[in-house]
Amino acid sequence: MKVIADLCVVPMGIGVSVSKQVADCHRVLREAGLKPRLHAYGTNIEGEWDTVFAAIKRCHEVVHESGVPRISSTLRFGTRTDRSQTADDKIRSAQQKLEDID
Repeated sequence: MKVIADLCVVPMGIGVSVSKQVADCHRVLREAGLKPRLHAYGTNIEGEWDTVFAAIKRCHEVVHESGVPRISSTLRFGTRTDRSQTADDKIRSAQQKLEDID
């Protein structure tokens, strides 16, 4: 089953900057064969359910292995069975509707 997820990993107990840990997690997602899309407060991920969730688990493992004692993450995800839809499809649909308003 395909899934589109929005993940926000927040390393805690290491100071103010967390960009290194975000980059480490992004690398894990790419190494899993996924195409993560970084945004200001998280990362969009799309792919097969098992691959996505295994990669998210691995992100936590890698960030902990780098010395981070605590991680707080938020995850939103969705699936659909009526048709195939990518993150780009969802964005394109919303942008078309915005153009109709203008």
